[in-house]
Amino acid sequence: MLRRGFLERMAAVPLAAGCGALWAAPASAPRLLVVFLRGAYDAASVLVPVGSDDYYAARPRIAIARPGSGPDAALALPDQSDWGLTPAWADSLLPLYERGQLAAIPFAGTHDLSRSHFETQDHIELGQSDDPAAVRDFRSGFLNRLAEVLGARDAIALTSDLPLILRGAVKVPNLALGSVGRGGVDARQTALIRQMYAGTQLAGPVNDGFDVRQAAQRELTGGMEAASRNAITTRGFEGEARRIARLMRERYRLGFVDVGGWDTHVAQGAGTGALATRVGELGNGLAALAQELGEAAWRDTVVVVLSEFGRTFRENGNRGTDHGHGSTYWVLGGAVRGGRVVGEQVAVRQATLFQNRDWPVLNEYRGVFAGLFQQMYGLSAAQLGRVFEGVTPLGLGLV
Repeated sequence: MLRRGFLERMAAVPLAAGCGALWAAPASAPRLLVVFLRGAYDAASVLVPVGSDDYYAARPRIAIARPGSGPDAALALPDQSDWGLTPAWADSLLPLYERGQLAAIPFAGTHDLSRSHFETQDHIELGQSDDPAAVRDFRSGFLNRLAEVLGARDAIALTSDLPLILRGAVKVPNLALGSVGRGGVDARQTALIRQMYAGTQLAGPVNDGFDVRQAAQRELTGGMEAASRNAITTRGFEGEARRIARLMRERYRLGFVDVGGWDTHVAQGAGTGALATRVGELGNGLAALAQELGEAAWRDTVVVVLSEFGRTFRENGNRGTDHGHGSTYWVLGGAVRGGRVVGEQVAVRQATLFQNRDWPVLNEYRGVFAGLFQQMYGLSAAQLGRVFEGVTPLGLGLV
C-alpha cells in the first residue's frame, strides 16, 4: 500500500475520462522517470547471485566475489544470503537500498525470444501483446498511453529523437542531452601518428596496428553502438542526471531517458573493469538525481531502471557475456518500499536456467509496470487496460 502522504497527494490528481482536452498535472502529482539501459546490461554483475555455486562455476573469470572476500567483492545486503550488490554502488545506491528507497526485481523482462536489441527494445516500448502472431501497432508507446490516461501535458523524452515509448496521441517534446566525448585515439591523432612514423622501419608495424585496431572496433563495437540507438553513455551521466532532476522538479512529471553502452560481449570485467565502471557511473548519476531533486520532490518520485533483456549465465570465450533473456529491474524513489529483492524468484542454478543458458522471465514487464501504475496513480482496471491491454498487474508493493 502507498504511504498515507503519497496517497493524499495523489488523491488530488484527476484522471482523464476520455481523450478530450489535456491539461498539466498539479504540482502534487507523482513523478515517474524511466531509465532504459540500451544494449542489455549484465544483471548478474549488479544484483549478484552470491549464494549460487553454479554462478561461480559458470563465470570463472568475470564473477564478482562473495561479500567479505576482498576489496572488489560484492556488497552484503541486509537480510539477504542469496544476493549481493555490485561494489560499484557502494557509495551511491547502497545507501538508498539501506534507507529502504531502492528495490530490485530479478527475473524480470519480456517473453519475446528474438534476443535482438532492436526488436526487443521496440517490443518493450510498445507494451503490446507477447503473442508472436499479434500485429504490432507502432503508433503508440505505453508511456504515451499512460500520459493520455492521466490527461497530462507534462511528459518529456530526454533523448536525441522521440522514442517509441512516448509516441502516440499525446504530443511529447524531446530534449537531447549533451553528447559525451569518447576516449582513445581519434582519427586526427591516428593520422598524425602514421605521418610521424612514415618512412621509418616502424611505419609498417604502426600502420598494421592501427588497421587491425580499426577493423576490430568496427567488428566488435559497431553492433554495440548500434544497439544503443544514439543514447547517451554513462560517462558524464551524473551531470545530465542533475539536469533531468531540475527539469522534473520544476516542470515535468513523466520522463524517459536512455543510456547506452551495455552490450558487453568482450572483456566486461568483474568487480572492476569496463562494466563496473559504467555501472558505477550510472549509480552516481541516479544518486545525483535524488540529491538534486531535493527531499520534498524525491518523496513524490519513482525511478524505474530496465534493459531490453539480460545476458547469458555463462561467460563466453572473450571474457564477456552474450544476449540472454531474464534481467533485473531497479525501482527507486522516496516513496518506494525498498531495501528488498521482490517478485517471483527461483534459486540461481544450472537446473533453473531458461533454455539452459539464461535467467528465466518470471516477472513480466507489463505486469510490473501495471502494478506500479495502479499503486502510484490509483488507476482503475479499465484505465490500466488502455495502457496495457489484457494485463494483470503484479502486486509487488513497491510504493
